[in-house]
Amino acid sequence: MNFSLRHIFYFIKMKIRYNSPTILTFSLLCALISFLNQFTEGSLIQQYFTLPGRFNSGDPVNYWRMFSYTLGHANWDHLVGNLSLILLVGPALEEKYGGKKILLMMLATALITSGVHVFLFDSGLLGASGIVFMFILLSSFSNHNSDGIPVTLILIFVIFLLKEIMNTVNSDQISQFAHIMGGLLGILFGFRLRR
Repeated sequence: MNFSLRHIFYFIKMKIRYNSPTILTFSLLCALISFLNQFTEGSLIQQYFTLPGRFNSGDPVNYWRMFSYTLGHANWDHLVGNLSLILLVGPALEEKYGGKKILLMMLATALITSGVHVFLFDSGLLGASGIVFMFILLSSFSNHNSDGIPVTLILIFVIFLLKEIMNTVNSDQISQFAHIMGGLLGILFGFRLRR
């Protein structure tokens, strides 16, 4: 294969598009926070991007953290795992439903998950896994227009639920509850948006 200067100029002239503004902005914010966190010895994420185990309703920062915990991640592996799925599934969902609806679903998932988590548990919450699973189950509705329940939804839900139930025996500091809540909200949003 002859790779010439003409090929290089062709690639330079190609236009790079910011094709999925909501998903890309969220992903870049997550990456930026993880990058900046390295210079604070972990205190940036701990103070502002983790939902605390014991929620203090008198502290206004805790209300911010009910949303911002989705932007913080425990380490680079956690971040890459979540972003690879968000960047794989999210742009197609944003194209189908629009950036505003996707943003509202992400915010609702963060708020509902954190609200129920604060009420039921005394452990912290960190990462965008709930949003990831909301996207995964919502995506099973994206190519389905009839009134029936998509078979892909049933299969994904059963596999997903079995995986989360099996993971509850591990003490890996991952909140299977957030995953399940995100998945249930994905199903709810899928049925709601289909109407």
